[in-house]
Amino acid sequence: MERSVAWEDDTIVTVDQRALPHAYRPLRLTTVDGLIDAITSLAIRGAPAIGVAGALGVAMSAIRHTSDGVVDAASVHADAARIAAARPTAVNLARGVGRALSRLADGPQSVLFEAEAMLREDEEINRTAARRAADLVKLLCPQRPLRVLTHCNTGRLATTAWGTALGAVRALSAEGLIEEVLVDETRPLLQGARLTTWELAEADIPHRLCVDSAGPAALDNAMVDCVLVGADRIAGNGDVANKVGTYSLAAAAARAGVPFVVVAPESTLDPSTATGRDIAIEERPADEVTHYAGRPVAPAGTPVFNPAFDITPHSLVTAVVTERAVMPGGRPTPSQEVAHEYSAGRSDPAVLSRRVLERCREIPDFPRAGVAFQDLGEVYRDHTLLGDIATGVQDRFRGRCDLVLALEARGFPLGAIVAQRLGTALVLGRKPGKLPGAVLSVDYGLEYGSDSLEVQEDAVPPGARVLVVDDVLATGGTLDAAIRLVEACGAEVCGLAVITELAELGGRARLRGHELFAASLVGVPHPATVQLPAPSNA
Repeated sequence: MERSVAWEDDTIVTVDQRALPHAYRPLRLTTVDGLIDAITSLAIRGAPAIGVAGALGVAMSAIRHTSDGVVDAASVHADAARIAAARPTAVNLARGVGRALSRLADGPQSVLFEAEAMLREDEEINRTAARRAADLVKLLCPQRPLRVLTHCNTGRLATTAWGTALGAVRALSAEGLIEEVLVDETRPLLQGARLTTWELAEADIPHRLCVDSAGPAALDNAMVDCVLVGADRIAGNGDVANKVGTYSLAAAAARAGVPFVVVAPESTLDPSTATGRDIAIEERPADEVTHYAGRPVAPAGTPVFNPAFDITPHSLVTAVVTERAVMPGGRPTPSQEVAHEYSAGRSDPAVLSRRVLERCREIPDFPRAGVAFQDLGEVYRDHTLLGDIATGVQDRFRGRCDLVLALEARGFPLGAIVAQRLGTALVLGRKPGKLPGAVLSVDYGLEYGSDSLEVQEDAVPPGARVLVVDDVLATGGTLDAAIRLVEACGAEVCGLAVITELAELGGRARLRGHELFAASLVGVPHPATVQLPAPSNA
């Protein structure tokens, strides 16, 4: 899918959403001032999209303020502060700016690398969250095909691609489960009428448009099976800030017994904000209400209350779905119980461990006498489980690695998924004789013999942050060899990830303080992802 935000030739390229649906007009932004104007005027809008755009704006500033290899850090910080302040309600903007700015000390190309990593990640984050939300809706709503009500625009225009709540609609539609989408016009600026209907028509998904005040009436008249919305910020207590009009829909959905599901990236969660009352609500210009198409529709001088967002209390939310988990809301309904069970099955480390172990088979005396082989064939055949393991790895190491090194051979499936999710290169660590050309090689011992591990000489760039992925941690010989191989390339290991750790074989002790993700442990109760102790100097 074409991205709504991109980086080309040191320029931010986006879609001017002010022109839709009448014209699809690319917008090229070459200055920080131009970016800020695009964000404040809603040429670029949607919490995920402005988060990525803000990060790219910091990169643009860093490039523009570098002379003879020296960065004017004060000017970049000043630009970053102005970008972050362009829209105060969506936390993604400040987060995106902060993440890009954190690499400034490493130079403008490092800032750009971080911003582009966010750009690559966003689509996969949206697809994962949307898929989870679609799966949840199928559990919550026995009525098929579904009549869904959505508010504002949460599709590919509000993100870099695919969308959050509208992405879930796309996923459901692909399965033939959408009868109709009822689209609120959405004040201010009619983003539902102008943008959501445009995206639904583009995707050939059946839909109807209604004014905002008709949404609660549709719920009361049993015209809606589920409400799907996005979010701009979610407070620590679960209160949701979203486009104004969301609160009334949530209240009407609660009264009608209709699930109300929020779909948003993890970057929208803001635990530092205690409740919705602590969220700054942006108020838009008065003429957005007093005028239409440049013509007055109210008497001159009419006072206006024009908030862009409102707060939906946690008590009215059935569930919040992110790329990582389903978090049950506060509505005491059977839907909440379903959401809780679904969440436990997808995100809880202990439940994930149990799911993996249920599919593992221990094969005695294979490949030789005295060895207990861990057969993960059933894990690989369960695409949902394998995807959830990959999500766990992705969540742990997102933004911290430049490359995934997958080890032969059973590390290949998980490593490929993780690299695709993280938007990084994938390098295969092979056994001897499998790679052409010059290679780097290290030898290592196994619990049942010895072997070698190789990569092509130019496969791992010096200075790269490498995530090593394998299937099983036993004695630690293979992962230790991979660490030494990465270091021989002049790169650094940022973490290790495996499906199963055989704790009784003590492999953890030889891995020299590297962070380890193990989806399941054999031999001890499962903790969360473990930080290995620092190596001894003795």
